[in-house]
Amino acid sequence: MLTPFHLAIPVHDLAAARAFYGSLLGCGEGRSSDTWVDFDLYGHQLVAHLSPNSPGITARNAVDGHDVPVPHFGVVLTMPAWQSLAERLRRAGTQFVIEPYIRFQGQPGEQATLFLLDPSGNALEFKAFADMHQLFAK
Repeated sequence: MLTPFHLAIPVHDLAAARAFYGSLLGCGEGRSSDTWVDFDLYGHQLVAHLSPNSPGITARNAVDGHDVPVPHFGVVLTMPAWQSLAERLRRAGTQFVIEPYIRFQGQPGEQATLFLLDPSGNALEFKAFADMHQLFAK
């Protein structure tokens, strides 16, 4: 069994972070103060810390013909959960950095992926594998 990770990220506006992570992504909210909020990101602890001067994306790397934003973070979901999230984001009119698609089709490590930015410019990737054993396939 995997244990949850803890990740602290900078955000420019806590209300916007609550709307994005809470309302759009459906993350439950835990503890908070006037400078930070804990979110339950698929069982992982994501903490949004107020930091108005954070740099956001600093580079892009080519992966499967797309420019992947660096840094980024996210969660590996089951395929049904990924499909549900992708559809919810589409219905909400989300502007994607990389639209939902299947990466490395027909190759080891084939995966569904999508990239988007939160309101503070933090890049997120959500992915899924039809065969979870392919997570680290070469």
